[in-house]
Amino acid sequence: MTVSGTERAPVAAGRGWSKLRYVTAMFRSHSHTLVTQSEPTGILRPTTTTTMLLSSAARAVKSAPAFGRRAASAISTKYASAAFGAALAKSSQTLTKVESDLASVSKLIKNDAGVRGFVHNPTLSANDRATDLATIFASLDAGAKKDATSEITKNLLTVLSENGRLGELEGVIEGFNALVAEHRGELTVVVTSAAPLPRDILTRLETTLKQSQAAQKAQVLKVTNKVNPSVLGGIVVDFGDKTIDLSVQSRVTKLNSILQQSV
Repeated sequence: MTVSGTERAPVAAGRGWSKLRYVTAMFRSHSHTLVTQSEPTGILRPTTTTTMLLSSAARAVKSAPAFGRRAASAISTKYASAAFGAALAKSSQTLTKVESDLASVSKLIKNDAGVRGFVHNPTLSANDRATDLATIFASLDAGAKKDATSEITKNLLTVLSENGRLGELEGVIEGFNALVAEHRGELTVVVTSAAPLPRDILTRLETTLKQSQAAQKAQVLKVTNKVNPSVLGGIVVDFGDKTIDLSVQSRVTKLNSILQQSV
């Protein structure tokens, strides 16, 4: 099936897939921006300063009125919504299965340079993409503990490949997971720091966050620590569609902006 004369719509695997008919009509081009990250000049340690940062973050989160899904690229959001709708329309078991499949795909992208190159190489021929996809499906089936890879998962990857959107795959998976979490009433708080935070600091932050209005609207609260040396020092707290940037990098950026405006 052809949509808007350009991209192929997926073989129906549930009514949710009909949403994909609008993807290519609205988004025919997509640009990628390369951001160069600087090296860290310091790390976050469990000091008084760290405690103050966490307290500031906790207060800001506590005042947030609600939680929601973080903004992603419009393209990846459309595909994620279609996959989520198709899986949910079938059954909660199917939703869990697709979630597991996509977690395995994420692991492949992270650990296999060949898969990573395939996903991020838009110049591959249609035959090469089909061959590589078949290899990925075989790998997923081999690693499956019980059932084979869901047809919805295969359909999603196939359509992304045929429409030249595999570069959006990681964003699609992230968007899908966010929708699943929202459906289950889960709120995930991601604390990004230059170095891993001690468990006791994360525990203290989690305790404070549980008292927040945002967390009270959720059935489950999850706090995870993401390491990104480019934050230089301090922390960045992401929850729902909110970001609290208490990093040194943020302060440097603001300072540079002020200096440029004063020149």
